[in-house]
Amino acid sequence: MTVPELWAGVDIGKTHHHCVVINADGQRLLSRRILNDEKALLELIGDVEALSQDVLWTVDLNHGGAALLIGLLLNHGQPVAYLTGLAVYRASGTYRGEGKTDCGHDAFVIADQARVRRDIGLLRPGDEIAVDLRTLTTRRLDVVFDRTRQINRLRAQLLEIFPALERAVELTRKGPVLLLTGFQTPGAIRRAGANRIESWLRTRKVRGAAALAKVAVEAAQAQHTTLPGQRLAATMVARLAKGVMNLDEEIAELDSLIEARFRQHPHAEVIRSLPGMGTNLAAEFLAATGGDMTTFDSVDRLAGFAGLAPRPRDSGRVSGNLHRPRRYHRGLLRSMYLSSMVSLQCCAASKAYYQRKRHEGKGHKQALLALARRRLNVLWAMIRDGKCYHASPPVTAVA
Repeated sequence: MTVPELWAGVDIGKTHHHCVVINADGQRLLSRRILNDEKALLELIGDVEALSQDVLWTVDLNHGGAALLIGLLLNHGQPVAYLTGLAVYRASGTYRGEGKTDCGHDAFVIADQARVRRDIGLLRPGDEIAVDLRTLTTRRLDVVFDRTRQINRLRAQLLEIFPALERAVELTRKGPVLLLTGFQTPGAIRRAGANRIESWLRTRKVRGAAALAKVAVEAAQAQHTTLPGQRLAATMVARLAKGVMNLDEEIAELDSLIEARFRQHPHAEVIRSLPGMGTNLAAEFLAATGGDMTTFDSVDRLAGFAGLAPRPRDSGRVSGNLHRPRRYHRGLLRSMYLSSMVSLQCCAASKAYYQRKRHEGKGHKQALLALARRRLNVLWAMIRDGKCYHASPPVTAVA
């Protein structure tokens, strides 16, 4: 990247930003607080372009309130760099003055750090499919987390009125949750009986309806005491169970949308061919990388972005002290780590590599991270060459 003529640092806020433009000597040429609005931002971009056409813009946030500004800058062909908020916070302590957004202190720090540093990466917009997948996968994770919280609330509420049933069924499965939408108390289950409950479950297409009905009736026979507040608690159990069912439906809809959008990407078949890389994890990989491997200079750069390249923390006589970097993409690491876990069940090569690392003395997590790094190298080569994964045939000794 060539050295620009001017540097524009923008301290991102929810409703207002503060922009400071400096030259090569660090002198302020512009300092302005602007509204996070298209008209005001376009006016700012025009005023900065009037100073020079060779400007490097730097922001301390790459999503949320910064999305409109970044989009406008990219549409105007302006290079945009990203400096983390933690880096700005640490650097601001070395500058004179204690003012912040009111006088553009942080905006000046951002601009000056972009001027003196050469390791700040440019923001590159992902393709349209990758952006859509980022939205869909983020929403799916949120719904999955909401479902887990809802199930925990359901379990706690059921435990207060019907501990035998809470102990006997697995509430992460569809059948028991659906059962609780219709029957919540021991008395209601005893009055209905196993045959009626089984028929009720079958009409709703629940697998193993007979076994589930039998378990529910046996749990009801073990409790004949009516607890205080049972009627209202039963209503809450039914409401929580219906909430879980609604979240399940939304997850299923998101899965369909993710699958349809993912298959439109040119690298979809290649990524999906890697053992253990299901559609959702592959979509998270594309969402994290933007779908363009040319953004990263090498696979080592990609591994560092994923948190799979250890960083040395040597000090004094201590050497070889390697740790995971503090700055990495959690979503990309998640997709590679989970796909590596799945590959142990379906890929002989992954299992053999994992076992080799365990024999070298590494723990389960260390061996799995090593496998994730190896698989990232393979995936990089697959996308580079545009070839799907194929297992190497075993080598036989010549007689």
